[in-house]
Amino acid sequence: MRLTRCQAALAAAITLNLLVLFYVSWLQHQPRNSRARGPRRASAASPRVTVLVREFEAFDNAVPELVDSFLQQDPAQPLVVAADTLPYPPLALPRIPNVRLALLQPALDRPAAASRPETYVTTEFVALVPDGARAEAPGQLERMVEALRVGKARLVAAPVATANPARCLALNVSLREWTARYGAAPAASRCDALDGDAVVLLRARDLFNLSAPLARPVGTSLFLQTSLRGWTVQLLDLTFAAARQPPLTTAHARWKAEREGRARRAALLRALGIRLVSWEGGRLEWFGCNKETTRCFGTVVGDTPAYLYEERWTPPCCLRALRETARYVVGVLEAAGVRYWLEGGSLLGAARHGDIIPWDYDVDLGIYLEDVGNCEQLRGAEAGSVVDERGFVWEKAVEGDFFRVQYSESNHLHVDLWPFYPRNGVMTKDTWLDHRQDVEFPEHFLQPLVPLPFAGFVAQAPNNYRRFLELKFGPGVIENPQYPNPALLSLTGSG
Repeated sequence: MRLTRCQAALAAAITLNLLVLFYVSWLQHQPRNSRARGPRRASAASPRVTVLVREFEAFDNAVPELVDSFLQQDPAQPLVVAADTLPYPPLALPRIPNVRLALLQPALDRPAAASRPETYVTTEFVALVPDGARAEAPGQLERMVEALRVGKARLVAAPVATANPARCLALNVSLREWTARYGAAPAASRCDALDGDAVVLLRARDLFNLSAPLARPVGTSLFLQTSLRGWTVQLLDLTFAAARQPPLTTAHARWKAEREGRARRAALLRALGIRLVSWEGGRLEWFGCNKETTRCFGTVVGDTPAYLYEERWTPPCCLRALRETARYVVGVLEAAGVRYWLEGGSLLGAARHGDIIPWDYDVDLGIYLEDVGNCEQLRGAEAGSVVDERGFVWEKAVEGDFFRVQYSESNHLHVDLWPFYPRNGVMTKDTWLDHRQDVEFPEHFLQPLVPLPFAGFVAQAPNNYRRFLELKFGPGVIENPQYPNPALLSLTGSG
C-alpha cells in the first residue's frame, strides 16, 4: 500500500506533536532548581561515599547528632546505621530516603538481602564512622577519597578529636600460630592498624569482600582482616570533631560499655581464631583455653589433630598448658626420686626447638617402672584418679598400662608417663601402641641421663639423644620435620 503525499504529511505532523508533548511532560517532572541551572554531570551531583555507623551502644549514643552533622554538610549524603537487632531505645533518625537503618541479624519476616549490609551501599566508597564523631567542615570525606585515590594504602583514616584519638600501630597476624602481635608503627602515618577513634574510608568492594566486614569491635575486626591481606592504612592530617553531647558520659554507662566491649572483643577473637594477642611492651592477652575450660581441640584421630587440617599449629594456650603441666610433673618426679627422660616427640622437640614441637598435642616422658612406688601421686593413680592440690589429675590411661597427668579435670591436655623396665640390657614395657617411635632400646642410652633444655626448664634426656631419636624415628629426623602421621597429612601438603 502506497502513501499519498497528503497522508505522509499528516503522519509527520502527528509524530512531531507527540515528540513536543513528551518533551514538555518530561520537563515538568524535573526539579525546579535543576531546570534553572541546566544539565550537570551525575558524578558531580551524587555523593561518592556512604557513611556507615556501626560502632555504637544502643543504650547510650550520639548517633542522631552524628547523622545530622553529615546531613548539614550534604543533605543528599547516604547514611547507613547498622545494628544487629533493632536498637532500644529507638534511634531518632531522619525519615528520609538517604538515611537507612540496617538490621544485620536475619529475621523470619525479612528477605535475606535485608540482613546484608552491602545491600544498603551503592557508592564506590564507605566511611566507617564511630559514635561520638561529628562532621564539622564541608569536603572532609572528599578529601579522604582523593587521598585514597592518589596514595598506595588500601585504607585512609582521619582521627576523631575525642579523648582517645587514633594512633598508628604495626600488626602481624599469624593464623598458623593463632596470634596477633601489635607493636609500634615504623612510620607515624602509614600503619597496619589503628588504636583509638578514627573515621576509616575504603572502597566498598574491599570492605564487603572481607569475611566479617562489620563484626564488632569494628576496629579490631577490620584491621585483623586487612593486615592479614597486607593492606595498609594511611593516617591523614585531617580531624573530625567530637560530638557536642558525647555518649557514655556517666560512670554507669562507661562501665556497661567497657564490660560489653570486652565480652564482644573476646568473642570476636575466638571466632576469628586468635588465641593470643601480644601488645607492644610485652603485655599478653589470652583468649583460649585454661584450667577451667576444655581444651581447644577434640579427640585426636590418627595422631593428627583437627587443627592441622586447618593449616594451623597447636594453639598457644594449649602449648602454655602443656609447658606448665610438663614442668610440674618433672618437678614432682624429681622430688620423689623417680628416674625419667624425655621420650618420643617431646625429646625430638627438645633436640630440634628446645621446646614442644609447635604442632604437638601432648608431652611424653619415660620412667623406670621400679620407681613408681616412690611417687605418692603415681601410687594413688594405680588405685584410681587423683586430683592433687594444684588441680592436676593423675590417673592410669584407659589405653594401656601407663600413666597420664591431665592439666585439670576440665582441660585434658596431658603428659603421658611410660613405665619401662630393663630386660637383658634392653628397655621394654608392657603396653605398645601403634606409634613408629614405640620401640625397645638399649639401656645404655639412660646411663647416664643428660640435661636438656625443654619448654622453659631443664629436663633429663637420654645420652647421645641423636642416635636415640634416629633409632626411634629414622635417620635425619631432627633436620627433617614431619607431621605425626605423614600418610594422613604432610607438613608440605595433604597426604
